[in-house]
Amino acid sequence: MLKINIDMKSLILTFLFFYLHSIPALSSAGYDSSTTASNATGFIRTSCSATLYPDLCYASLSGYANAIQQDPARLARTAIGVSLSRALHMAAFVSNLSREAYCGADTRASSALHDCFSNMGDAVDEIRGSLNQMRKLVAPGSESFRFQMGNVQTWMSAALTDEETCTDGFEDVGDGPMKEAVCERAANVKKFTSNALALANSYAEKGTN
Repeated sequence: MLKINIDMKSLILTFLFFYLHSIPALSSAGYDSSTTASNATGFIRTSCSATLYPDLCYASLSGYANAIQQDPARLARTAIGVSLSRALHMAAFVSNLSREAYCGADTRASSALHDCFSNMGDAVDEIRGSLNQMRKLVAPGSESFRFQMGNVQTWMSAALTDEETCTDGFEDVGDGPMKEAVCERAANVKKFTSNALALANSYAEKGTN
């Protein structure tokens, strides 16, 4: 179960920021930097076209073009990192809501928030596991690679399911600002996870063919 407090959340997000920005760029020796950047963003846009939310995919990943270059492994790894950040924000948001006084008087809302937080905590753990696995990938084509990517795909799929389950309990909660905020944010988080899973699936397919 994920336990979030302000200091831990900030520490994780700080680590994630530096991790994503520390991915070494491919050598650009002999290439014009503007051409290299253009090729990288073009690669990201083309790769994102295979996701369910291509515009969101491109908008969230194009800022990392210099680090990603035209490397599908880095693209998938960065997408997973971005989805982890979103899931962490969502878990913290739900945790804060659950402490609001007005929820205490509504047992259905309190129960739904508790269950949502539990599911988002599981999703965070699964996405984090996927990110750690991506950092340890062996060369594509081997049985170990297939096993590792299988783990990533399984965990990201599980995270997506947990994120979808997050809002199930709100079906019995009356409409209002709190329910709307949670459901909208959860839907947004699911889009990032879905895109990351699609890019991981694409890389796994390329690496095993």
